[in-house]
Amino acid sequence: MFEKLIFWLESHLFLCPYKTYFDIDCMGCGMQRSFIALLKGNLSESFYLYPALIPLLLMLVFLPLHLVFKFKHGANLLKYFFILNIGIVVVSYFIKLVA
Repeated sequence: MFEKLIFWLESHLFLCPYKTYFDIDCMGCGMQRSFIALLKGNLSESFYLYPALIPLLLMLVFLPLHLVFKFKHGANLLKYFFILNIGIVVVSYFIKLVA
C-alpha cells in the first residue's frame, strides 16, 4: 500500500513553470523529490534535494499543536521556525545557483 502511494507520487510530479519556461530553478524546486525520498526513508537524499523540507515539516506539525494546546512560547518558536526555514531556502537556492 505504501509503495503504491510512493509510486503514484513519483508518476504525478508537478512541473515547475520557472524550470519549464525560463530554464531556471525556483526556490521550491526539489521539494517534491525530497518529500518522496523522505517517504522512502532516505534522509540524506532528502536533505540534499531540498534542505528546508524537514524543518518545514516540523513547523507544520508544531503549528496545529500550538493552536490546540496554546504553548506559552509557541508563537515565538513558530516565528523562529519561519525565519530558519526562509534562511535555509534562500541560502540553499543561492548555493544551487552558484554551483
